[in-house]
Amino acid sequence: MSGLTVSPAKKLMLFAGRSHPELAQEVAKELDMELTPTSAYDFANGEIFVRFLESVRGCDAFVLQSHTDPINTWIMEQLIMVDALKRASAKRITVIAPFYGYARQDKKHRGREPITARLMADLFKAAGADRLMAVDLHTSQIQGFFDGPVDHLFALPMLAAHVKANYETSRITVVSPDAGRVRVAERWTDVLGAPLAIIHKRRDPDVPNEVRVFEVVGDVADRMCVIVDDMIDTGGTIAKAAETLYDNGAAGVIVMATHGIFSDPAVDRLSNSRILEVVCTDSLPIPASRRFPTLTVLPIAPLIATAIREVFTDGSVTRLFD
Repeated sequence: MSGLTVSPAKKLMLFAGRSHPELAQEVAKELDMELTPTSAYDFANGEIFVRFLESVRGCDAFVLQSHTDPINTWIMEQLIMVDALKRASAKRITVIAPFYGYARQDKKHRGREPITARLMADLFKAAGADRLMAVDLHTSQIQGFFDGPVDHLFALPMLAAHVKANYETSRITVVSPDAGRVRVAERWTDVLGAPLAIIHKRRDPDVPNEVRVFEVVGDVADRMCVIVDDMIDTGGTIAKAAETLYDNGAAGVIVMATHGIFSDPAVDRLSNSRILEVVCTDSLPIPASRRFPTLTVLPIAPLIATAIREVFTDGSVTRLFD
């Protein structure tokens, strides 16, 4: 009796939620492929339904979703998509979250607080994810929260290329907006060959939860200061840091961040500040209402598409940043 030997070629399939369709289309274009047709809608009570309109059996599935506002809705939709793929016999499922939701809740600052970044990783694993891909996590330790491979991508090369193309690097000082960003800022100093300065924040004990004093550690006088951060939310820290740098003699201030959340009143704060340019990527959708004259948005799709291609072909993601 002869046996049947089947060795099907591995099939790459790209799936996208509804949070950032423009980014999904750009990633698909970079990969020279189409997004997998998907039916997704909300029931009257807010429940989400997802069904894929093509067979996914045995495929290498990549599920892209930007965790933007309303963030809980889009995270839930991505979890449902992963569950649907698992139950439809996808061979491997990679969750792509360019901006990883709840990343700021990565530790307990006080008692009786959650570590929600870990909960997020557990949820994706429970849903059936085999692999996680994200861009510029708030802290690198989040990689250890997921029980499986994590591809931590960095936007630094494209952001630094923008700085080199538009500013005189010999006059640049890289600035960390707080102590927690020093490691990231040090990588920037290596790429730009520039010195480092740090904004030291001190809090007024009589005014809870508010930074009252900013001090600069390092020489910024007559320098073009490049503030680097992973995200800009309400813009308060960035705007105050920029004013502090100008007060200390900075010739100019530009801001480089991967994720532009721009929650109110960020647009007013940044557009009315003396910051010369704010640069971020389109890892999150930035509607016209959140754009302002000094904002520059760089495309993240080429980076994500290249990482997908490396994972699918069993190549090296690390070499993208060496």
